[in-house]
Amino acid sequence: MKTHQFFLLPLLFLTGFLAADSIGPDEKRLKKTKLAKIKKENNVLLLKKSNLDRALKETKYLLVEFYVSLSQASQNLSEEFAKAAGQLKKEAPRIQFGKIDATHQHDLRKEFNIREFPTVKFFVDGRREDPIDCKGVRQASAFITWVKRRTGPSTVLINSTAQAEAIINADDLAVIGFFKELHNDSVEVFCETARDVPEMPFGMTASKDVRADYGIQKNTLVVFKKGKPVHNEVLEGGRQNKLDLTRIIKTFTLDLVTEYNLQTSVKIFDVPVENHILLFTPTNSEAFSAIYENYTAAAAEFRGKIMFVLVDTNESRNGRVFEYFRVREVDVPAVRILNLTSNAKYKMPADEVTVENLKEFCQSYLNGKAKEVAYAGDHTLEAFSEFLEEKGKRKAQAGEKDHSGGTREDLSQKETAITEKEEL
Repeated sequence: MKTHQFFLLPLLFLTGFLAADSIGPDEKRLKKTKLAKIKKENNVLLLKKSNLDRALKETKYLLVEFYVSLSQASQNLSEEFAKAAGQLKKEAPRIQFGKIDATHQHDLRKEFNIREFPTVKFFVDGRREDPIDCKGVRQASAFITWVKRRTGPSTVLINSTAQAEAIINADDLAVIGFFKELHNDSVEVFCETARDVPEMPFGMTASKDVRADYGIQKNTLVVFKKGKPVHNEVLEGGRQNKLDLTRIIKTFTLDLVTEYNLQTSVKIFDVPVENHILLFTPTNSEAFSAIYENYTAAAAEFRGKIMFVLVDTNESRNGRVFEYFRVREVDVPAVRILNLTSNAKYKMPADEVTVENLKEFCQSYLNGKAKEVAYAGDHTLEAFSEFLEEKGKRKAQAGEKDHSGGTREDLSQKETAITEKEEL
């Protein structure tokens, strides 16, 4: 038996060499290709259809940006995305960042239902199905907080009033959940909400002493702004869900009334409030102060239900928004409501912008009694926002200058792009 073993060993050795020699050059190149690392740019994986599956299998947590290279919004977000990737490189190596130029990746756009750019999605444990949407996150610090809350605790457990004060005063905005105990449905909803609102710190406590110091008796969510409570939301009876709480909390990232311009347009659409009321008026008019005061007074009652937006009719770049709402110079001051889901528009019946008229109009709309104004051939307001953003940031090209010193563009091509955005 031993003789047979010694006789077989040289044969096995020889067979191994022959098997190695039998691998062709093409197979060797293929094997080498498989071992090559996926390329990175500024700590961000460069992904496409051919390597996405591999990246998912090799990464536990993968945050992916879908972008188009010609979009200014995509370029701005990519810079912040890369900063976040660089900061987390050593701190949390199991979290990877990747980006896909979706300009020609039509299959991926369809698979992941990418309808606007940039879009960010989060993949966990290599699962390709149902990635988590990362919405409304624009800054590197917010990306870091968002992904940390998705991969670890979403809130800080508070055990003392001093600890609560430290969180409340750490930033302009903070959210604290005061609970009788930490194992109920309200706590679960609170923690889920914290994962989707990375712009501010979240803490929660079940300490009787802490609740007593803040005069809280029921399960309550409190929003603090610059150290002071600005909103209390009782979390009992299962009435609130994550979307409701996210909507209320995120409205505090904006003022009660937000002026529409190139800088605020993205923030306005990031807040998940589908009802927008817009006041069209010149900000340099003699009546502006009184009108604005009335508008702000009415806004407080509808926070989280209707977003109040101011559109300066003296701003030439807002011309396309006036066109969208069919607002003429003779109509101002004018008030309209827009539902972002249906794109339905409503005109305030009263001409005078008073607190009473505004409240009546808003309540009538919420009760489903306001009369819709129908226009043919309109596009979404988000498309006009994109138009203004790209117009303001596009490099000046040779052409006829308008009265504001900018370059007048051929709108027909841009209007086609707006239509395409809607049909994606």
